[in-house]
Amino acid sequence: MPVVLAATVEHASVLLALFLIVAAAKMMAEAFERLRQPAVVGEILAGVVIGPSLLGWVQPSELLGILAEVGVIFLLFTVGLETKPQDIFRVGKRALLVAVLGVAFPFVAGFAIAEVWGGSFVESMFIGAALVATSVGITARVLGSMGLLNKETARIILGAAVIDDILGLIILSVVSGIGNGGLTATGIAKTAGLAILFTIVAGLLGSKAMTGLSPRIDRLRINKPFFNIGVVLCLGLSVVSIYFGVAAIIGAFLAGMALSEATEENRKMHQLTAGVTEFLVPFFLVNIGMQLNLALFSDLSVVSFAIVVTAAAVVTKFIGGGLGAWGMSRREMGQVGVGMIPRGEVGIVVAQIGLGMGAISDKFFAAVLFMAVSTTLIAPPLIKLFYSQDEDKDGVDDVIIETDVSEDYSRIG
Repeated sequence: MPVVLAATVEHASVLLALFLIVAAAKMMAEAFERLRQPAVVGEILAGVVIGPSLLGWVQPSELLGILAEVGVIFLLFTVGLETKPQDIFRVGKRALLVAVLGVAFPFVAGFAIAEVWGGSFVESMFIGAALVATSVGITARVLGSMGLLNKETARIILGAAVIDDILGLIILSVVSGIGNGGLTATGIAKTAGLAILFTIVAGLLGSKAMTGLSPRIDRLRINKPFFNIGVVLCLGLSVVSIYFGVAAIIGAFLAGMALSEATEENRKMHQLTAGVTEFLVPFFLVNIGMQLNLALFSDLSVVSFAIVVTAAAVVTKFIGGGLGAWGMSRREMGQVGVGMIPRGEVGIVVAQIGLGMGAISDKFFAAVLFMAVSTTLIAPPLIKLFYSQDEDKDGVDDVIIETDVSEDYSRIG
């Protein structure tokens, strides 16, 4: 009996944490929607409020971390369902330029700032690496809630984010190798080659394969066959992507993209996926907010360093991404620039690796944490501002394609 009672109490505490996260996220999302601000900002701030920084009602845990990871995986899977492969490959060259400039500018700036602040060579490398990768989950969340995933600039951002992840992986491999003394050119080339190969093969062949298999999937006797096969493919490619050296979210995005044409007319598939995403994504967003420990910023030197790093993170991504879209209108260049700003969990992961290796100090870790959360909060209002200019100029009908999916997706936000 005591064992059963202990298990019951433990289960109750887990359920309480889940209840608090979902309730707080949705209440803050509603408040921000009423203020005409992106709901994603409210959901991240909900994590700050109920997390260790303020009320302390919910503490970061392994379980919440797993739910957050699954949440962003399904978010990118949903985005992939709205993205046809030809749309991404159509903007491939421009997306590549956006990604390269959006990686080079932040890395150089982060390295230089850390050097000025007295960081070691390895610390400076880690700060530069933390500024590199874009958290496409945040941008996708905002664009999806606004019904703008069909825009060319949105496709450029998504394509650049995939390339961004591969470039960031290579840089992180180099930096980690320097930090632990295990850097080898062969290892870096192998990691980069496998990542690129996986992305190209999954992107090119996945859609053709799933479109060809769609009649057979339709004949399966299981309930809602496309949805179930989609979930299996999403989780499967997420796992495979990790073994190929790419983030799990890229595999999930490619899985959705592989199914995008086969399920184009299957509204139920999209609605079911949107429902799962609506439940899981708040864990991802709230978890980001809970990572911010305000107590670390009692030291003014940490505050000043964090502010400078954050400013550099915003400006360099905006300029790098915008210049990569050179040849488009200024407004569209700005849209691409702001879409690449958020770092979210990606910057936090890089900082945690550096801290775990003993390569960076607590001061630098706190600054990167502040940067990651701040850019995630700063980006959504800017995205909404830059894209709302399209609505003002061209009319809502030219910007927002009203479908059942966009309506479902808007509820997610």
